[in-house]
Amino acid sequence: MLGAASRVGPASCITAVLAFASLLAIPAPCAEAPVDFAADLYPRLEAKNCRACHSTSGVASGTRLQFPEPGAPLGVIQRFGLGLKRLVSQAETSQSALLLKPTNRIPHTGGPLIAADSEDERLLRRWVEYLASLDLNVQSVQTVPRENRSEPIRRLTHLQYDNTVRDLLGDGSRPSRSLPEEDYVNGYTNQASAQAITPALAELYGQIAERLGRNALRFGDEHGLLPCEPDGPTDRDCAQSFVGEFGAKAFRRPLTEAEREAHVDLLLQWAGHGESFLSGASAVIEAMLQSPHFLFLVPSASDSHVKHFEIASRLAYALWNAPPDRVLLATAAAGELGARSSVEAHAKRMLASDRARETFDHFLAEWMRFDRLRNSVKDRNRFRDFGPEVAESMTEETRRLFRHLVWGDLDFREFYTADYTFVDDFLTNVYGMPDPSAPFGKTAYPVESTRSGILGHGTFLAQTGKPIHTSPTERGLFVREHFLCQTIPPPPPGVDTSLPPLTLGGRPMTVRDTMEELHASEPVCASCHKLVDPIGYGFEHFDTVGAYRDSEPVRIEPTPQQEREGAKATDHLLPIDSTGFIAGIEDSEFQTPRDVGRILSQSPICQKCIARQLFRYLFGRSETARDAPVIERAYNRFVRSGFVFRELVLGLVVTEEFLATDWSD
Repeated sequence: MLGAASRVGPASCITAVLAFASLLAIPAPCAEAPVDFAADLYPRLEAKNCRACHSTSGVASGTRLQFPEPGAPLGVIQRFGLGLKRLVSQAETSQSALLLKPTNRIPHTGGPLIAADSEDERLLRRWVEYLASLDLNVQSVQTVPRENRSEPIRRLTHLQYDNTVRDLLGDGSRPSRSLPEEDYVNGYTNQASAQAITPALAELYGQIAERLGRNALRFGDEHGLLPCEPDGPTDRDCAQSFVGEFGAKAFRRPLTEAEREAHVDLLLQWAGHGESFLSGASAVIEAMLQSPHFLFLVPSASDSHVKHFEIASRLAYALWNAPPDRVLLATAAAGELGARSSVEAHAKRMLASDRARETFDHFLAEWMRFDRLRNSVKDRNRFRDFGPEVAESMTEETRRLFRHLVWGDLDFREFYTADYTFVDDFLTNVYGMPDPSAPFGKTAYPVESTRSGILGHGTFLAQTGKPIHTSPTERGLFVREHFLCQTIPPPPPGVDTSLPPLTLGGRPMTVRDTMEELHASEPVCASCHKLVDPIGYGFEHFDTVGAYRDSEPVRIEPTPQQEREGAKATDHLLPIDSTGFIAGIEDSEFQTPRDVGRILSQSPICQKCIARQLFRYLFGRSETARDAPVIERAYNRFVRSGFVFRELVLGLVVTEEFLATDWSD
């Protein structure tokens, strides 16, 4: 029963409703709310962990129900409660999806979360009836007011650092190899939340800067860093010219007068001690390479002129992972990057360069986790065709498909459905295909093949396999996380995720048989595994290195006791059941990877996931509910273009949100 404190009386109801109406800019409803949604019903839905699925990264991300983020303010929660009206049948409230889904009267992926005739259901039913009585514009209720929010300050990634040093000093030694490896966060290594500089990292940056500064002018000005010929070690005019020009390149903007004079004084001081202008210039280089204005993309306070240089840097590091070129800097100096048309013209020019290809090759490598493939371990006694050179060929196969689609401005959905690939002799040996006419030339899959785009590549199949057997769980999890942008909770601590060994005397079982039997006896595990395993089952005709097989070989080893009694290992060939489905996507039953590719390519969840993955890489952070409009606009541009990847890139970077600016056109 609801106590008096849980009800909303007439006076407080009027006050609350008028407050909501003001907040939402919608007409105030006249009905009295019988339930305090935020205080009574919402916590119960939270306790059921509904958000785990009904969020931007949940398996129900493609449905109409999306929960607010954890810690959302009261106004957002109340908006969410009113927005549930879209799931209510006004004519017959008992037939509302908001009632039938969580009680599993309509099949619900999450199962029955609310028991029939429980207090939870009574509260939910009262809220459904209340929503049915309201005359609300649901779209207005769901709209989240836009807020000004500054983007996080981002440190140069190791790749960006090396490219910047190369452009600035002509040094291609890749000095970031002396730095600790970057961590994967949100699927990428360039996320702002993981880019803090610890004291130890600062010391390493200092050591690298000292080495680079010393080497830059060790053999004279061989890279043309000096804009003038110094007239002695303390030539102030030349020092000012050098500091001004080099500093503008290092900081990617003109120096302030104070910055210029401080570095000129430093140069002359060191030049006086070392009796060499070059020694002073080396000291300036060392100092600037340790400055936050070099190591970070630092936003200005309010200088409108500097803002153009910031836009140039954001654009260059997004599309090239490198500093702006002369053309972009000249446009910034002229104050001509304040218009959308100008920025888009430069972005298109930059996307046509080889540097853009390198950048998006890097995006692909992290999205597809090439590092995991290169580090994967297989039983060499059973899989002699697999090794480091084959793993490299697999990454090249995927890279070639990606380049073919992206730079040919083709329909990017073929990433999942392509009936062709790019292979060399190493791969044809694993895949059982005829050798290509040229290494990594475009080659059609055999007619009988069920391979389909990336889903038929060893990049996907081999990295998601165990040393000996396949892993439907890992393959299904990869599809969920990388192609649908959905998060599955990790197993509880201490859970043994390895499959139990088969024993002599028992029934020979495939990996699928073993997993289904195991999870049938462990309901806690089954709740998550049913979201990923049925996807992975679709790839069981491909072994742990990606080779096709008609049946699954199963070897049952005797226990030590059985071996002492003379028992021998037995080998079996078992039929494979590759049927499955993707929970959360309607009509998603399949039998082959080719079916999976078709389902993914046609699913808006997968299509929008491409936009979300690219958002994370370009923005350097995970998306939030506040980012939904920019992602939606970019996705719509992607769709209108016929799924041309370059248009998606433009739809994300040529925005006020990415460049943290306001357009003049």
